Amino acid sequence: MSAATATPAKKEEKTGLLATVANNARQYGIVGALLIIVVAFEILTGGVLLKPNSFVSLIQQNAYVIILAIGMVMVIIATHIDLSVGSLVAFIGGVCALLMERAGVNWMLAIVIALVVGLIVGVWQGFWVAVIGIPGFITTLAGMLIFRGLATVIVGESVPITSLEFRGIARNYLPNILGWWGPFDGLTIVLGILCIVGFAWSQLRKRARVAKVGLVPEPMSLTVLKIVLVAVVIAFVTYLLASSGNADQGGTPIMLVIVGVLVFIYNFILTKTVFGRHVYAVGGNRKAAILSGINTRRVDFLLFVHMGFLSAVAAVCMLSRLASATAQAGMEFEMDAIAACFIGGTAVTGGIGTIPGAVIGAFVMGVINQGLSIMGVDTAVVKTIKGLVLLLAVAVDIISKRKKS
Repeated sequence: MSAATATPAKKEEKTGLLATVANNARQYGIVGALLIIVVAFEILTGGVLLKPNSFVSLIQQNAYVIILAIGMVMVIIATHIDLSVGSLVAFIGGVCALLMERAGVNWMLAIVIALVVGLIVGVWQGFWVAVIGIPGFITTLAGMLIFRGLATVIVGESVPITSLEFRGIARNYLPNILGWWGPFDGLTIVLGILCIVGFAWSQLRKRARVAKVGLVPEPMSLTVLKIVLVAVVIAFVTYLLASSGNADQGGTPIMLVIVGVLVFIYNFILTKTVFGRHVYAVGGNRKAAILSGINTRRVDFLLFVHMGFLSAVAAVCMLSRLASATAQAGMEFEMDAIAACFIGGTAVTGGIGTIPGAVIGAFVMGVINQGLSIMGVDTAVVKTIKGLVLLLAVAVDIISKRKKS
């Protein structure tokens, strides 16, 4: 009797597993594509791509893309676009550099002022979009020209950064407070274990909450499979970070902590707050959102305020890494951020997208950049390949939607 009842249950779970995977094929496909790209470049580069120091460099060089993609994905979900973020990085970076090097402002105060400038710029652009009603594309296109021009005026050729503390934001690691456990940084190992436990707990809690409200949760086998796969990835990344650096310094880069905190906070905002639900509602159907009482102008305004703030964070990170402000900083950053969002599954028509997806998209772009750079491929060829990847990602999204409809 028990065997007879168990067999249908297994068949039902298998069917549910296949259906769940089929419904989320786009999301799982992105993750699979990233893994394939990583493995391919690991082979093509002769194992250089995933060396500990190369992996740390990958994070430090692509942090700005992830930070900008966090804000860009929310803007695109709401059916807008922001073309000014690259120019903002140059302008705000120039302001921060001038404060430190010409005005003698303390580096921490200079960062605070840079963030405030980013918020002011976000208010400026949000005003034109939300209050005046100028489309975001036109507003930020104007902003791209305005702030690139201002960056050229205030920065000139370049402004070198002499503050070692400021430069350490992009180059240093978390303090090695737990010492070295053999060849590994103890703090990084502890953080990796906490990340695995946190992810497992969040997945099980999410499944329990879905069942509690009377909905059908995803099959338990799929939940366990996701936990195992993510745990393996986190463990491998922890190994790479914990074995990076040297006896004096190594482990978890400060830049990774900044990116991780921003991803966590903004993912919470987009998925767990009223503002986040309003962003999806506005992107899904703006007219219906207005009829349901959502203040769409307020949503649009706040989106560009957030984008200004995140542009300022990216500017600080980029300035710290380059150790010099230039008027040409941030060139094509907006293209990288937009491409990361679309590769990560954000819909061209708005209403669909996630921050984890945008982060995966940013890593796809970063791995392609890093891998081709290690192989010595010409910059023009790298841009061509990135363009083809973006075109393919959007084509897959459009074709899959066409099949569903």
